[in-house]
Amino acid sequence: MISKKDIRILFFGTPEISAFLLEKMLENKYNIIGLVAQEDKPVGRKGNIEPVPTKKVALKYNLPVFQYSKVSKHVDEIIKLQPDLILTLAFGQIISHDLLMVPKYGCLNLHASILPKYRGAAPIQYSLLNGDEETGISLMEMVDKMDAGRVFAIEKVKINLDDNFSSLVEKLKIASFDCVEKYLDAYLNNELEGIEQNENNVTFTKKIKEEDEIINFDGDAETIFNKIRALSLIPGAHFTFNGLKYKVLKSEVVNNNSQEIPGTIIEYNKKNFIIKCSKNALKINLIQKQGKKVMNFSDFYNGNAKEFKIGDLIKND
Repeated sequence: MISKKDIRILFFGTPEISAFLLEKMLENKYNIIGLVAQEDKPVGRKGNIEPVPTKKVALKYNLPVFQYSKVSKHVDEIIKLQPDLILTLAFGQIISHDLLMVPKYGCLNLHASILPKYRGAAPIQYSLLNGDEETGISLMEMVDKMDAGRVFAIEKVKINLDDNFSSLVEKLKIASFDCVEKYLDAYLNNELEGIEQNENNVTFTKKIKEEDEIINFDGDAETIFNKIRALSLIPGAHFTFNGLKYKVLKSEVVNNNSQEIPGTIIEYNKKNFIIKCSKNALKINLIQKQGKKVMNFSDFYNGNAKEFKIGDLIKND
């Protein structure tokens, strides 16, 4: 019987969720022969170049690191590493056909959705944007088409109403390792059939852009609530008022049938900051004023009691 801890695994991944899985696999004595990651990028206000999260883990374990702006141009280098299996999680580049043909046991991807739902760049955010009650990690075959291969296993995760992007990533980190632990041996020993994705049920996600972070109170409160969850704690959804940006990182829907114009502040006191939406209203619980730290609203109000007033209209245009 083939064991997942004996084969030579080349790991592809870049962000925090990938770093967690990589470290868990290394801790559990998987035979990881190297890391392929995106190139290091500027981080923070000062724009200092820092290692990507997976690289930090690799350096800690003295694991060889390969960083390519376009991995398809470096197939010959990867062939020399003689991987038995390529395993990817949130790598961020398309894997070319030539590269897919390299490993003896093929290339597997861990995708953060219940495929065929939410193929593409932002599956975690979209599960929250759409108010889903569950998501998961799909262990899937990598093919030439994005996220289109057979699905060998799914590790499901419940989404609670108080989950946001950051908390859901934490759940999916654990699910990704559980998925590898439970199913990789079976895959290697041809015990998993692999289910073709129904193309009629496919949905796609796009990368979240800066304009997607803007809160438009012309929408209904539940939609805005889900948007705030999907973008918290990073990068954060925001509105602009008097030339300043305010990130809203936690909120709740308030039943309200009043006829105020959407964007109107209908309550502003030490206990409540409530803004009318096209349907119902939104209560702000966690806020960050431009240039300041994140605060619970009650703490924010203590220093900003005159920042807003009832009847003010918040419009981003």
